[in-house]
Amino acid sequence: MANQKRVLLLCGDYVEDYEVMVPFQALLAYGVAVDAVCPGKKAGDVCRTAVHQLSGHQTYSESRGHNFALNATFDEIEATKYDGLVIPGGRAPEYLAMNESVLDLVKSFANTKKPIASICHGQLILAATDVVRGRKCTAFPAVKPVLLAAGAHWVEPETMASCTVDGNLITGPTYEGHPEFIRLFIKALGGSIIGSGKRILFLCGDFMEDYEVMVPFQSLQALECHVDAVCPKKKAGEKCPTAVHDFEGDQTYSEKPGHDFTLNADFESVDPSTYDGLVIPGGRAPEYLALDDSVIKLVKEFMESKRPVASICHGQQILSAAGVLKGKKCTAYPAVKLNVLLGGATWLEPEPIDRCFTDGNLVTGAAWPGHPEFVSQFMALLGVHVKF
Repeated sequence: MANQKRVLLLCGDYVEDYEVMVPFQALLAYGVAVDAVCPGKKAGDVCRTAVHQLSGHQTYSESRGHNFALNATFDEIEATKYDGLVIPGGRAPEYLAMNESVLDLVKSFANTKKPIASICHGQLILAATDVVRGRKCTAFPAVKPVLLAAGAHWVEPETMASCTVDGNLITGPTYEGHPEFIRLFIKALGGSIIGSGKRILFLCGDFMEDYEVMVPFQSLQALECHVDAVCPKKKAGEKCPTAVHDFEGDQTYSEKPGHDFTLNADFESVDPSTYDGLVIPGGRAPEYLALDDSVIKLVKEFMESKRPVASICHGQQILSAAGVLKGKKCTAYPAVKLNVLLGGATWLEPEPIDRCFTDGNLVTGAAWPGHPEFVSQFMALLGVHVKF
């Protein structure tokens, strides 16, 4: 890929968890190279993240999110090598906006008119670099006074998903706007989506893994697919709590509370025959969803009709219970190997942990670091791709 696009992701401690990981893994899935950097840190170091959401208080609540691993070193980057810049929100931009080397970096992207996509509180950095003067932009509403003071033309977001474009500048108010935000950035990079319009169903449950639902969900929405998320006994507009699963030095993963995920369709009224594919996130939900006869029936229908099914981590507990793994080759979270083998499948070792596999209509992954391969293999089965 001689013309592979390369973008820079500007991170910091307590960056918003979704706002750093969703664009990172979505762009990688589409074939874009992404370097995630943070001042004062090297490739392999982590940034702590924040889970921000509106929970009925006068402002958002915060809890600890995943640890986000950087894959490049801030001090070694050359801005000229990149085709675009992404600035996530959260609390990181507040202190990054005080860093001269960050401001110089952002200015070099602005001076060369390369696409800059900034979300939520990321626009604090844009205000500090003076790149918003005379430009239309939006942001998390609380950032409005700073943007006005910096000379921007403030665009009031109609919803928390409404993005604004002014030339090379793409701005969004919150991670709810990721699908449009990412789509606009792809377009600014010269990309076009081939094979959009597919209908995808997500099988959700309480305490599914936070990244494992949101990253594929928004990655596919950004590609102009129609994505419905359902959970047994819940309706559109109801929420599922999620779990942040991570490795923090214990013998198994730790769990922290994640974002609440809003369902957008009713499980009871879903007609599986109207969908082109099914996604099963992991976490703790699959363990109990596997006991639900209506879930088993749904999964069997997708597998028997040989439509694309993508299942990650503990999701394979459902596939095993449905008896659809017989004769299949697949991987899963290593501790789910028991279910996979007892389900009659051939075990594929996830070495490294981000390795995913396709066997016929089935894509399987072991854990959320594998999302770029997981989403891209699922896209291949659906016949969707991004052309640059």
